[in-house]
Amino acid sequence: MAELAITPLHDLHVELGGKMVPFAGYSMPVQYPMGVLKEHLHTRTAAGLFDVSHMGQVVLSGPSWDAVAQAFEGLVPMDVLGLADGRQRYGLFTNDAGGIEDDLMFARRGDDLFVVVNAACKAADIAHMRASLPADITVTELTDRALIALQGPGAAAVISDMDAQARDMRFMDVADLNLGGHAVWASRSGYTGEDGYEISVAADEAETLVRALLDRRGVAPIGLGARDSLRLEAGLCLYGHDIDADTGPVEGGLNWAVQKVRRAGGARAGGFPGAAVVLETFTAGVTRKRVGLKPEGRAPMREGVVLFDAPEGGAQIGRVTSGGFGPSVEGPVAMGYVATEHAPVGTPLWGEVRGKRLPVAVVALPFVAANFKR
Repeated sequence: MAELAITPLHDLHVELGGKMVPFAGYSMPVQYPMGVLKEHLHTRTAAGLFDVSHMGQVVLSGPSWDAVAQAFEGLVPMDVLGLADGRQRYGLFTNDAGGIEDDLMFARRGDDLFVVVNAACKAADIAHMRASLPADITVTELTDRALIALQGPGAAAVISDMDAQARDMRFMDVADLNLGGHAVWASRSGYTGEDGYEISVAADEAETLVRALLDRRGVAPIGLGARDSLRLEAGLCLYGHDIDADTGPVEGGLNWAVQKVRRAGGARAGGFPGAAVVLETFTAGVTRKRVGLKPEGRAPMREGVVLFDAPEGGAQIGRVTSGGFGPSVEGPVAMGYVATEHAPVGTPLWGEVRGKRLPVAVVALPFVAANFKR
């Protein structure tokens, strides 16, 4: 078995009592002594600090912004060219069959594009960019930077107290900030449904910065366990579970991420892998859809639970892709795929848990409303 990689904050996680587990080839903290439940609720009410340095940080540069943006539009069905300097967007790498190879964030920094990809897909994504982008576009993996996220209603006060510029940032703005003498790249975004910032910092400065943030009132370290329950309540996809190479953007409920300029009839329609397949689904529809699921009672329905249209007999019409206990909603929550005719909110279904079929209803996402600063 390959040795696990570590982030620049590994020793600090251990010092703080983090329970370290393997995740995407890295040793990462799943929880701290506070425990997953309290960490989750702390992030919803104060400020939670996450280490996400396992994710891939990449800069694309070229002869001009237009050259970089047009090249990247050949890989994603998003409007890159129209992205203003200092703004960030959610993106998807698609394949020739119209499936999603990874989801990502990309931000314009002057004439460069800063891309953040998922840890498990990092090597494949970087190889894909290097193989697919024109020769005049340079793909640079930033292996000397850490990535942290401060999330929750208390995050803005903490970061703004260190650099007043942060206060005026809106959701998906990016800016260069100075946090306690540390020059960082920050975006007002996150993966919890809460207001907050994702912060790229030099690896050798990360621990000092994180210690300074943890010294602030209301800031606590949060592990991967609460990160998962927070994003599930927020209705956000986890790659490899809720979306994958066999799932298209429309099936995944990510229509909003494909801007009109890249859709049929748009000024730059198509031109990305699987465009014909993806664009057809906008008009022809899909046979299955990602939905929110609320199990009755207290028993969670976890990934892999098969969904049926009747309490006995009947047809198998879908399955759960993410599920667990939602601390903020004080009950079980899940997401999954169901046949389109069973996707309307309110549809009663049954999930098979340990040989018993239990009732579960299709509900609107998210389970907890987003608190982004618009």
